[in-house]
Amino acid sequence: MKPTLLVLAAGMGSRYGGLKQMDPMGPNGETVLDYSVFDAIRAGFGKVVFVIREDFAEAFKEGVGARFADRIEVDYAFQKLDDLPEGFSIPEGREKPWGTAHAVRAARHVIDGPFAVVNADDFYGADAYQVIARWFESLGGGSGKSHYSMVGYPLKNTLSDHGSVNRGICATGDDQLLADVEEVVDIARGDDGQVRGTRLDGSVTEIPEGSPVSMNFWGFTREFFHQIETHFTEFLREKGGEMKSECYIPTVVDDLIRKDEADCVVLDTSANWFGVTYPDDKPHVVESIAALVKEGVYPSPLS
Repeated sequence: MKPTLLVLAAGMGSRYGGLKQMDPMGPNGETVLDYSVFDAIRAGFGKVVFVIREDFAEAFKEGVGARFADRIEVDYAFQKLDDLPEGFSIPEGREKPWGTAHAVRAARHVIDGPFAVVNADDFYGADAYQVIARWFESLGGGSGKSHYSMVGYPLKNTLSDHGSVNRGICATGDDQLLADVEEVVDIARGDDGQVRGTRLDGSVTEIPEGSPVSMNFWGFTREFFHQIETHFTEFLREKGGEMKSECYIPTVVDDLIRKDEADCVVLDTSANWFGVTYPDDKPHVVESIAALVKEGVYPSPLS
């Protein structure tokens, strides 16, 4: 079965100031999403599912999804604040979404096989899609723990010059298996050149700039939806009453590893990652894509 590309596109880009998923970046008006889907098709993916919000569904389907309908199967899932396990309800006053794990959970009814997860506003590079496609091809059957993957990038190549970022900081063993992944927020380089971020417990930590980080490019099997359900239910019991608590994919994966219910191989890639977190990041992305087009990595116009 060909893998599905699950694109997390429910955010409106509050820091960026608009729906950046529709912002032209390529020389002929292509968006970052255009390149992501193009790379996925070339790597052998058979379907793309966009996780979006219902309030901009029509605009997204017409402005983004329709462009791919004649090249790959397209489907949609909606991340809804009230899409919760039985027995739970939205706390009064809660408006913030429940996080990336909840966004993945939203697609449980439209994906029935292996799938990769990416962010809509991140450019991962053609090689990254080829690498994870080969990993899907290598998956075998059998019982026991689940086997997952993650494309890793060095932290220094994922920082923004224009503000802080959130990253999953990873530790690996000699076998390239993920030993630990920790979601760290507000990561930025200080005036002294040191990179620092804030752990979810509120403590500030220094982070080596060569640390491998998760850019939310994951490879999962269908079993992950069942594991998310269990973890998200536990999360709601513990933190569901908090107004800004979020359930992150790296946290779920880390929990599964600690419980020996899954392993996750960190896949190396020669691709360069870049993304748009702030408006001032856009010129760098535009220049980088133009350089790849000039090198012949992508046709222009993209087709």
